[in-house]
Amino acid sequence: MQAVDAVIRKRLHSDVALVRQVAEYIINAGGKRLRPALVLLCAGALGYKGSRHHELAAIIEFIHTATLLHDDVVDESDLRRGHETANALFGNAASVLVGDFLYSRSFQMMVELGDMHIMRVLSDATNIIAEGEVLQLMNCHDADVDELRYLQVIRYKTAKLFEAASQLGAIIGGADPETERSLVDYGTHLGTAFQLIDDVLDYSGTEAETGKHLGDDLAEGKPTLPLIYVMQNGTPAQAECVRKAIEHGGREDFPGVLAAIHATGALEHTQKQASKEAERAAAALEWLPASTHKDSLLELSAFAVDRSF
Repeated sequence: MQAVDAVIRKRLHSDVALVRQVAEYIINAGGKRLRPALVLLCAGALGYKGSRHHELAAIIEFIHTATLLHDDVVDESDLRRGHETANALFGNAASVLVGDFLYSRSFQMMVELGDMHIMRVLSDATNIIAEGEVLQLMNCHDADVDELRYLQVIRYKTAKLFEAASQLGAIIGGADPETERSLVDYGTHLGTAFQLIDDVLDYSGTEAETGKHLGDDLAEGKPTLPLIYVMQNGTPAQAECVRKAIEHGGREDFPGVLAAIHATGALEHTQKQASKEAERAAAALEWLPASTHKDSLLELSAFAVDRSF
């Protein structure tokens, strides 16, 4: 990952001081680097020995960072990874524009690689992620969102970049179409599991560990799986409490919603669904030969579910 970080630092350069300042702030604010790690591990599992995967991993991190900058503006967030968000520190305009810079820089980098297959994967991914953001915006304060609509959002908004990262590793590693498809499936299921657990942690984590405020999703009126489960399986009073909270947003109803979530086993249900996705991710790797890279990919599928941050 040090080689990837070196590429990131080099490619962050801009003659515009504010671009450098905001981009370096968000890149250096921590984060798990899971998505770039997928590029490296998938390529390594296929025996890749070159260095182009470092560029691809940096591209993935730039795209991810751009989405975070835009997300925090849309969500009016003030805390991420335990630090002030870039928009809280530098303002919404700077965050949006630097997010645009990172998107365009990632496209400059992918063009330099000169591989149409790679460009198609990344351009499709960024387009679908944008659609996912809009879908989530449309779903906010809509208490009639069902599990199918919810899963569509997370597969577009979150899982798609996991999928693209895994696919890039397959492409650079010279995978045949069947192998590439298997690694795409791995990324899709891993990303879905990851987001499901994020939704669990929004009602069970601690701010110190997650780096976010507890109940942020509820405050924004986002109907995530724990809330959907309560409305479908709770008592009429519990369902009405959650419906009211989604429709009005804010934190006033948080204690009642949290009590309903715990009483109905909504977090356990969501955790179980995440575990199923992680198992599907691991199953997609069965054909890979034994290697330390494969072991790491399997560990990632377990980590996606068994984490507290």
